[in-house]
Amino acid sequence: MRPTTDARAPLPGALFPFRRLSRLPGATATEPAERAFEVRDFSAWYGTFPALRSVTMDVPKRRVTALIGPSGCGKSTFLRWCNRMNDRIDAAHAEGVLRLEGLDVLSPLTDVVDLRRRVGMVFQKPNPFPKSIYDNVAFGPRLTRRLRRSDTDEIVENALRHAALWDEVRDRLKSSALGLSGGQQQRLCIARAIATDPEVLLMDEPCSALDPRSTLAIEELIARLREDYTIVIVTHNLQQAARASDYTAFFYQGELIEHGPTADIFAAPTRPETEQYIAGRFG
Repeated sequence: MRPTTDARAPLPGALFPFRRLSRLPGATATEPAERAFEVRDFSAWYGTFPALRSVTMDVPKRRVTALIGPSGCGKSTFLRWCNRMNDRIDAAHAEGVLRLEGLDVLSPLTDVVDLRRRVGMVFQKPNPFPKSIYDNVAFGPRLTRRLRRSDTDEIVENALRHAALWDEVRDRLKSSALGLSGGQQQRLCIARAIATDPEVLLMDEPCSALDPRSTLAIEELIARLREDYTIVIVTHNLQQAARASDYTAFFYQGELIEHGPTADIFAAPTRPETEQYIAGRFG
């Protein structure tokens, strides 16, 4: 059932506006942006179950796009098709247009290994490998290239700096990554993702297992990373979506209900379903 549309009330003041995180100088979500992903009439199934139906949207390049909506609405399904993670599920299949800067993501001829190098993934819970901090970050580059030790050292340092973790771990790179705090482990996973020099970072509820302080650190990191990467983040935290994203897409029951600049979605949604979800009337 869809949410009811009667007796609407103003959006709660506790939700919007928020203190905005830092932005690119002179850049706003309303300015034209290049397109990273082109999505047209995209549908996805698990067996006979339709998880997504006829999704059409653009994901802007070097912007943060938040995917919001209740559990089971198709957010994570969409995210995982962006780098073909759903290939691992036998019953999963999709059709329509899903392109990354001209590359047909769904084509059976697409090199999935190369796609996943271009489109990195950060999961809900930190999942560092049972290796040293150094080896976690170096893992991807070592798989794809033959590197001198000095080159590997440079990649590891740069990735950890980008993930705002270098100063905290520079003196214990050979220590186990499992000894880091939860927030540090998640930033390490982000460093591991960007060490392969991707164009896009997909983040599936990256803060859901973290405390408020670590969550703030990840949000501030996202604000910095958007200068170099396209970021798509799934979140159930509406305040986080409003703080950390430039664009927001609201999914409901497998459909894309509304998509646009985050400020517009939260302050003046055009669809009653969006308004009611943001107001907390269902979800």
